[in-house]
Amino acid sequence: MLREVLSATGWLEQTRQFARALRTSTRDPGGLMLLGTPEGEPWHLAAHLDDESRFNAIPELMPTLVRWEPPPDAPPHLRIGLDRLAAARRGETLFVVAEESAPVPLLERVDDARRTGAVILTLDGGDRELQGLAHESLTVPQRDGLISFDGAQHLISAAAGRPLERLRGGRPTFRDRLAKILDVVSGPVPD
Repeated sequence: MLREVLSATGWLEQTRQFARALRTSTRDPGGLMLLGTPEGEPWHLAAHLDDESRFNAIPELMPTLVRWEPPPDAPPHLRIGLDRLAAARRGETLFVVAEESAPVPLLERVDDARRTGAVILTLDGGDRELQGLAHESLTVPQRDGLISFDGAQHLISAAAGRPLERLRGGRPTFRDRLAKILDVVSGPVPD
């Protein structure tokens, strides 16, 4: 039902295009960095991308959550700070999630990562400066009301876990054909 509602809005196609950029920009496991603002870390999206990576055997989709001030007693995977961002290089992707306007320190770090050759992707609430640094951006208008910022994160992570052929609009995979058969027999099957 949600697919039907969103299909007329362009959201499904936009998230599919963004997911395609996400999937094709990072080639190596560990090369996808996820960064939020100092006030808002994208934990939810990190968890969903991690799930999609594991469930669909897409190791390059497993994000590294980069934190502004990680506590020293945090587990190793939650202790990754801005030094990781400073070490960004060509072939890696920085995915910035900022619902509100990006503060200047965030913009500076994104610009630095871009200059080293990292691909910059942003999910934002309409910040023109942040969008200006991005190779690909997806904006969630606050006044739209059709989809929430959190909802957009769900759409992106679900789309990113799909086979690349499906993101390109190619021929259906065995999984897609099987899901269609099961839809007829028992109703919709979640992706």
